[in-house]
Amino acid sequence: MSFRLSQRDKDIIGFINQFRAVDRDSLVELFFKQLKSPVNACNSVMIRLYRLGLIERTQQYSPTVYLPVNAKIKKNSQKILHFLSILDIYKQMCTYSAPKQVIVEDKPTGRKGGIEPDLFCIFKGSPFWIEIQRNQYSEQKMQAKINLYEEFFFSDEWKALHWQPEDRAAIFPSVILITPVRYAVSSEHIRIIQVISIDELMEKYRSSAKQQRDGRLRTLASSGGIKINLT
Repeated sequence: MSFRLSQRDKDIIGFINQFRAVDRDSLVELFFKQLKSPVNACNSVMIRLYRLGLIERTQQYSPTVYLPVNAKIKKNSQKILHFLSILDIYKQMCTYSAPKQVIVEDKPTGRKGGIEPDLFCIFKGSPFWIEIQRNQYSEQKMQAKINLYEEFFFSDEWKALHWQPEDRAAIFPSVILITPVRYAVSSEHIRIIQVISIDELMEKYRSSAKQQRDGRLRTLASSGGIKINLT
């Protein structure tokens, strides 16, 4: 049977392959929201792609969740909720700025036992490794996770990762812990950010930027009396 895929069809299939599990409402938000009847349009497209054998689906969730063809995920697996939580963080980021170089379940060491962040991306010009903690862990286990990041930092292998800038020094990503629980973890070598959501991350960013601007304005005002607006 011959059929022709639109660019949107190809983008949707690629997106599902990338994120492993994508719910219908997320597809509506990301690919169909500009249409007059976005839900109906999405349903029509996804039924067609499913019948063509280009995607899988599970209706154990509502709305339907779509999976890659030959996905190594059982249709009732808890792993689906894990991938949906990664997708949710990605969508939160998209409300501020579309992340670039997105890697789901990144394995930058290339070997078992190394760091395995849930998500890597470059967001607002800065690289981040993101750990999404849906369950509560002991502080010892969380510190052990941070220690793995430190080991990778000292290996210098990260300097050769494909997304590193070619025109300036390599950058070690900040590590974001998305968690409702604050852990007493620390590192003298890598930046760790603990937030409940991307909204909280952006609020911290805005507060920090405002403090820096206010500090520069105070310095200028006290040295010569000339007021300069730096925003």
